[in-house]
Amino acid sequence: MDEKFIKNEQLNFIKKQVAFIKNSKKQNVPKGVLTAVIDVANAKILELFPHASAEQQNILDLSGLKTDQEYEQYIQHLSAYSLPFPTITAQQLKKMFPKNKKLKLPDLSNFDHSQLTYLSWIDPRSNKKFIIYELEGELVGIECEFTPTSKKNICCLCNSMSEVTYFSTVTKAKKVNNPDYYRAIGNLICLDSKVCNKQITDVEYLENLLKDSLRI
Repeated sequence: MDEKFIKNEQLNFIKKQVAFIKNSKKQNVPKGVLTAVIDVANAKILELFPHASAEQQNILDLSGLKTDQEYEQYIQHLSAYSLPFPTITAQQLKKMFPKNKKLKLPDLSNFDHSQLTYLSWIDPRSNKKFIIYELEGELVGIECEFTPTSKKNICCLCNSMSEVTYFSTVTKAKKVNNPDYYRAIGNLICLDSKVCNKQITDVEYLENLLKDSLRI
């Protein structure tokens, strides 16, 4: 089977489940407990792919693995089925932000699309952080004001402790009686998007943020 079907955040989730199993083994938990840990992890992984074919389910199944080496080979094997982030050009990025005439574009060759849930970069000259994501089959983008905090905290996207930045984006909220009403959406996000992309396991918050910001 050559079809790629595993998204970056899904692979990250699977890696965390494998790490939890390996850690449980190191702690020498009772055999029955370890079996339960493996069964729960396997069930959680399969739940990520409700429409998986029988062949895909077989690829994802880790219930028969025993050694750390087998788990490492399992992750390597799954990586071959990882869906890359969609190819995007500089021209496409410019079209996403037509009002930003001085848009500072990133070097797209620096991004490993096989390890991206979202594409992001910072323009330090304007204190802007840009986020690109494939939402419902279409690439969309938002630009946010950002303020480095120089402290570690929980990122709203990957829910991991890391060096974060405070970011905010303004959306024209739906207010029938006040059409000029604007609302700022602010939160903490990983300063380094590469770190965030390696840790993110769920995209619900990211998708809600984009829908709210873009009024989708």
